[in-house]
Amino acid sequence: MAFNSLTMDEASPASLTDLCLSYVSRNLERFCVKHADGSLCLRDSLLFPQELADQLLAKMATDGLLNDSTVGVFRSSEYLRLRRACIRTARISAEAFQRALCPHRLLELDAARVNADLTISDILHGLASNKHCRESLQRLVLTGLTMSSLEEPSCHCFSSLQGLRSLSLANVDFYDSGLADVCSLSRLESLDLSNTSVTNLNPLLGLRERLRSLTLHQLKRLEMSTAQLLAVIGQLEALQHLDISDDKQFTSDVARQLLGEPGILPALVSLDVSGRKQVTDAAVKAFVEERPGMTFVGLLATDAGFSNFLNGKGSLKVTGEANETQICEALRRYSEREGFVREALFHLFSLTHVMEKPRPDILKLVVLGMKNHPATLNVQLAASACVFNLTKQDLAAGIPVRLLGTVTQLLLEAMCTFPNHQQLQKNCLLSLCSDRILQEVPFNRFEAAKLVMQWLCNHEDQNMQRMAVAIISILAAKLSTEQTAQLGAELFIVKQLLHIVHQKATQGVVDATLKFTLSALWNLTDESPTTCRHFIENQGLDLFIKVLESFPSESSIQQKVLGLLHSTILKWPTPACEMVAYRSFNPFFPLLECFHTPGVQLWAAWAMQHVCSKNAPRYCSMLLDEGGLHQLEKVQTHPDTHADVMRLAESILESLQRHQARTRQTTQTHTHTRCPLQPHTHKEGDKP
Repeated sequence: MAFNSLTMDEASPASLTDLCLSYVSRNLERFCVKHADGSLCLRDSLLFPQELADQLLAKMATDGLLNDSTVGVFRSSEYLRLRRACIRTARISAEAFQRALCPHRLLELDAARVNADLTISDILHGLASNKHCRESLQRLVLTGLTMSSLEEPSCHCFSSLQGLRSLSLANVDFYDSGLADVCSLSRLESLDLSNTSVTNLNPLLGLRERLRSLTLHQLKRLEMSTAQLLAVIGQLEALQHLDISDDKQFTSDVARQLLGEPGILPALVSLDVSGRKQVTDAAVKAFVEERPGMTFVGLLATDAGFSNFLNGKGSLKVTGEANETQICEALRRYSEREGFVREALFHLFSLTHVMEKPRPDILKLVVLGMKNHPATLNVQLAASACVFNLTKQDLAAGIPVRLLGTVTQLLLEAMCTFPNHQQLQKNCLLSLCSDRILQEVPFNRFEAAKLVMQWLCNHEDQNMQRMAVAIISILAAKLSTEQTAQLGAELFIVKQLLHIVHQKATQGVVDATLKFTLSALWNLTDESPTTCRHFIENQGLDLFIKVLESFPSESSIQQKVLGLLHSTILKWPTPACEMVAYRSFNPFFPLLECFHTPGVQLWAAWAMQHVCSKNAPRYCSMLLDEGGLHQLEKVQTHPDTHADVMRLAESILESLQRHQARTRQTTQTHTHTRCPLQPHTHKEGDKP
């Protein structure tokens, strides 16, 4: 099983640096004062290590916390010194960018997909205002930004950044006049013009002696013939990396012609022709063999890549669809190209059907695609299907919890983004219906419960209904008292659950759906007066009486519906696992005092005995901390205690005694165990 270093990171606890950066970025106002313009400034003049300043900025951007207010802390460039600034997807204005980031001596700036209020023109003018940046900035990523006025022929703003070596303008409405300006940069070695509006590439000839990497993915407005295009590319004598992939939208034969051109681009080590037509294994093999230094060929969505020579398992890496290695390479390299991500996920889905071992390395790549394309339905649809195959049944046990937490949150976001797409909702529910995920993985359970309830109210699919109520019943037991009350206070939730119970009672069907629904109602009404009122006002009591009458011999149903019949409780079989979760035993104590109604006492004692026997470390400790020992001793010594209640109370007391004994033994063991780092003190006469 491939378990690379990226996946090892997910399996390990977060580093102390990451934890500290997360805390600072989420609690920034605690360490700051606010200026009159609303921007934040650090209260204390703390000199951050330079690398940490870069990491803090990137963390704030990644977590969606970078805005006009928070970016203000970086105005103190003498304390928070930025060199490699990442503000991807941030929402900041041109003024905030100018004041907070432009005073720094930046080596790199990644501003991919920032909000439309900050244009490329704003960024270039801001950077050019700092004489140090004009010389020091080496890498600039402007993917997905608005050009503003740069389409005007008279504007020459890139040329002021004379230190620039790498520039990405992918997915920008960038025109020929701008290209002429870019190609005047004397040190430029890497250029990405993917999906721009460039029509003529002749200005590239100004870079013929130094351009090493050229990315021309999906140049949809190019007005050059194949011969003209190859005439330009063929003169770029220093070129080592060339990408002319096109996402299957065009029928140009440029790839076929390039592969058949003898002697062209002799220094090439990387060529991407994914999505191009008329590409054959024979032509690719001949091209690679003529250039023995080649390390990568992109062949996804072509007719090539199926020969053993191009399997991608050796030193020559290949993106394609012929095998797992090629597909994973595609997901890694094309994570920001939604068309290729969709294509790779489509082929990955077929492979994941037969996977028998956990593959966190592959799941990590699926997560990358989901993160980068949250609003693309086809990506989310294919990804959610792959997630289910990669986490179903026992496979989830071999996936690190942090990775499962990330993917679970992404599934919930997809459900929010596409509430009316039934297949996607089904894929997400299938993945969520996992004991490992629901019980152990950290995610927003309250939001998840609301989402699943909304789905349940809008769909009647019986198979999916069973999964939805199962998810809700488990999530409800994991929520705080306040969250449970808030969830149950939504009238539509109680009405829908009662509707399902009514359906099953009318049909005379006892199945998993009914049992999970009753468990959900049990958990939602626990310590929630509003939910109980909704339950009663919507004829819940009458319905539950009907359920008891409909299924007189079903002890599992009786446990969940009422649990107040003396003789019935004693016949209940012991559940195989913990069937309910309690946050406190305090509501049980008044029930134990109902000596005039032994059935009430019996139900309370049975419930306490059940959880204490199934999860002693948690519930025995809770019972002792809340004074349960005293309550049970009162029951044990009271003259009116029913014999059956007495037996259960004594059973619980025995469990508490065993728990106390184990706890004392553990404490003593720790007390007598010498810390290996503690020096041993020798008494007089001891041997060394």
